[in-house]
Amino acid sequence: MNVLFFSPGFPAEMPQFVRGLAEVGAQVFGVGDQPAEALPDAAREGLADYQRVDSLWDESGLLATARAIADRVGLDRIECLWEPGMLLAATVREKLGLPGLSLAQTVPFRDKGEMKRLLDAQGIRTPRHARATTATECRNAAELIGFPLILKPIAGAGSADTHRVDDNSDLERVLPLIRHVPEVSVEEFIDGEEFTFDTICADGRILYYNIAWYRPRPLIGRSIEWISPQTVTLRDPDTAELEDGRRMGREVLDALGFRTGFTHMEWFRKSDGEVVFGEIGARPPGARSVDLMNYAGDIDVFTGWAEAVCHRRLSQTLDRRYNAAVIFKRAQGQGRIQRIEGLESLLHRYGRHVVDVDLLPIGAHRRDWKQTLRSDGNVIVRHPDLGTTMEIADLFGVELQMFAE
Repeated sequence: MNVLFFSPGFPAEMPQFVRGLAEVGAQVFGVGDQPAEALPDAAREGLADYQRVDSLWDESGLLATARAIADRVGLDRIECLWEPGMLLAATVREKLGLPGLSLAQTVPFRDKGEMKRLLDAQGIRTPRHARATTATECRNAAELIGFPLILKPIAGAGSADTHRVDDNSDLERVLPLIRHVPEVSVEEFIDGEEFTFDTICADGRILYYNIAWYRPRPLIGRSIEWISPQTVTLRDPDTAELEDGRRMGREVLDALGFRTGFTHMEWFRKSDGEVVFGEIGARPPGARSVDLMNYAGDIDVFTGWAEAVCHRRLSQTLDRRYNAAVIFKRAQGQGRIQRIEGLESLLHRYGRHVVDVDLLPIGAHRRDWKQTLRSDGNVIVRHPDLGTTMEIADLFGVELQMFAE
C-alpha cells in the first residue's frame, strides 16, 4: 500500500505515525515544508520518499505535488493527522479519487458549530451554542444563552483562544482578546469533570478505545501558570460511571459517519451524572496522550492506527495494565532554566513507577506556557491502582520545581 502523508515531521507525534505505517508494510511518501535533513529520525527512516514544498497551505501546489507522486507510484491513501491540514488533505483526497474522509465529512470535525448542529439533530446533548463573527453577535448570543459562557474558535484545536465569561463586564474584557479569531462558538459553560473518548476505527468498527481524565479541566490548567496540568489515561475505561460517556462517544461517531482512522473526543460529566458532549477531532490527541495509551498497555498505538488504516484490523493484545499520567511542568520566573529541584528525591522514592522524564535542560529558554501545553517539560508515571497513580502524579506536580531567570 502506498500512503501519502502530509507533514511527516510536525507536530511532534507525526514521525511515530510514519514509523507505524512503515512497520505494517506501507510505502510512505511524505510531503512537508521542512528540509529533509530537519526531519526527525523516525520520519526519515519510515519514509520511502519525501517532497518538500514551499507551503503546506498552497492548495494548487499541494495538489500538483500529490498528483505527480500518484502518477509516478500510484497512491492508495492520503493521511493527515494534523488538525490545520485536514480540510486541505480532504480536498486533495477527493480530487485524486482516493478513499477516506471527504471534504463534506471533514468539515464537521473542524467546524464546531456544524459539528454541534449535526449532533443536536440526533438528540445528543451538547452545550447550548451559537456562532458569532462580530462583537455584537457575541453579545446577542450571550443574552440568549446566559452566563457563564465559553468563547472558543469555531475551527480551533485544544484550548487556545478559549475563554470563560461570567458576566457582561467579563465579556467586554474578553472581546478584544479574540478580535483576531475570524469566527467563534459562544457556548453554555458546562461545570463538570472533563474526559476523553479516543478511538481507532476501521470501516465503522471501533477496534480500540481509550478514556482519559483531565486534572484539572483544560480551561483551568491553561489559564493559571502555577498549575501542573495532568492527563490521566484510565486502566479501566469500562466502569459503570463512564458508561454514558462511552455510549455518547459511539453515538457521535455514528452521527458524523466516521469510518476509519483515529478520533479524539472530549466530554463532560456533571455532578448530577449528566454527560455533555464537548468536541471531537478526526485525529489523535496531542500532548503525549498517545504515549500514555502505550504506557498504559505496553502497546504501540502508532502502529495500531497504521494497521487499522492499511489492513482494517488491530492485532495487538490490548490488555490495560496500568493507569498512566503525564504531568506538565512550568518553570517559575522568565528567561533560561537555572535549576530543577525535587526530581532526584522523587525518582528515589517512585522511580520504578516513572516511565519518562522530558524536562528542558539547564540553560534552555523557557517556552511560552500559554502557547503549548507541553510547557517546560513533563514526567509520565504509571501504576495499576488509580489512587496511587494520582498520588504520585500530584507529588510530581507539587514537589518537582523548575526555576528560570
